[in-house]
Amino acid sequence: MAYTQEEISSIVRAQRRFFRSGMTLDAGWRIKQLKKLKQAVISHKEMLMKALYKDLGKSPVEAYLCDIGPTITEINEIISGLRGWARPERHFSGLMCFPSTKTAVYKLPYGVSLIISPFNFPVILTLGVLAAAVSGGNTAVIKASSKSAESTRVLKKLIADTFPENYITLIDGGHDTADMCLAERFDKIFYTGSPKVAKHVLSAAAENLTSTALELGGETGNWCIVRKDADLRDAARKIAFFKLCNAGQICININQVAVAEEVAESFLRELQKEFVRQIGTRPHHNPEYPKLITDQVFDKCVRLTEEYRDRVIFGGRGNKKTRRFAPTIIYPVGENEEIVKHELFCPILPVVPFRDDEADRIVDIIADREHPLATYIFTSDIKWAKRVMSTTQMGGGCINEVCLHMMVKGVPFNGTGHSGMGAYHGEWGFREFTHPQTVLTGRTYFNLPLREHPYSGRAGELKMKLLGLFEK
Repeated sequence: MAYTQEEISSIVRAQRRFFRSGMTLDAGWRIKQLKKLKQAVISHKEMLMKALYKDLGKSPVEAYLCDIGPTITEINEIISGLRGWARPERHFSGLMCFPSTKTAVYKLPYGVSLIISPFNFPVILTLGVLAAAVSGGNTAVIKASSKSAESTRVLKKLIADTFPENYITLIDGGHDTADMCLAERFDKIFYTGSPKVAKHVLSAAAENLTSTALELGGETGNWCIVRKDADLRDAARKIAFFKLCNAGQICININQVAVAEEVAESFLRELQKEFVRQIGTRPHHNPEYPKLITDQVFDKCVRLTEEYRDRVIFGGRGNKKTRRFAPTIIYPVGENEEIVKHELFCPILPVVPFRDDEADRIVDIIADREHPLATYIFTSDIKWAKRVMSTTQMGGGCINEVCLHMMVKGVPFNGTGHSGMGAYHGEWGFREFTHPQTVLTGRTYFNLPLREHPYSGRAGELKMKLLGLFEK
């Protein structure tokens, strides 16, 4: 459906009227909406699985494991914790505020929110963010991706079957529709996608000083470091799984691996064996292997593979008809080559050798580039790994594991700088979609003249002495 600016304006106006009715402020009412959303996901599960296969070639297991199941888990966590999160905080006002003793911090919704979701995980990155918006008491206009057209069609039906348009609505369309949405005054914007488009979103949000959260993949991609003391078979098994998942089209996926040259050959043998074990020798003809979202992405894989053809040691083949491109290892790649200076978002995996005693130099290279959304380290030196993880700016990561950090309940997810701003998942999503509002309750008796004029003479001297007590 093609939208006009007036139609989108009308949707926003209707949602603003509904929000101002106060209906969304009650935590119990929000929980009922979240339960409706959960039931809608469950009842549309088969349709969503078929849509994910049509758009991205995801098998039912991968579709549920990575997209549908985590959405239900996320909604469950929010339902369980919402009443406690939404409860006003009570604080003692402090002696400086005497005779007031009571101050409350209310968690208020922003109002009408805009959610712009991507193609790669269209269920969790649409409905997971929506659940956070609902938990905070907001209404929502969702602009879903036109690239994952079938998933967007099913999601539009799911939303329309579950919620009235003046509360939650999903609109489809391309970049022109997204720009029409951004031309409206929203109270909160949540965008998931690339840093390049994020700059455009943030610029539009600035026109109305709209609070904005960005969940981005990172300009220079996510690194994985494999030290010489790592369990190479374990590392290869996990890295292969992750690179196969969604054909590498994941914001937290490994963009390049830096491997200690002392064990590089052994690691690469293990990695190739794992790719074959998990997906076979002809993955580009395997119906279980996900496909690339567009012909343009497939063509990018072909171009990069041909550019580095003399260093392709595994893969390098694709099926243009099905848009499946085999996991492809390029080795050796220098740390300053162009291919490791930007996010690839595909199944190509450059491998950068380094001397193990120069591991800190690799960490410095990562730190000097734009902040990644994720970093992964495989090593037996847990002390070193924890030092790196606790001092490197990034969204998050794992030691001797991949991707599971974003599945942990109660912890935040997102990046910093070119990999994002803000955070969500569970209570962090509730916080992202609410603003704290401090209210002090005063008293009409025992009010002292300490703050009132005069400030000079004996009265001023006495007041200064009394004020000095607050420093103790």
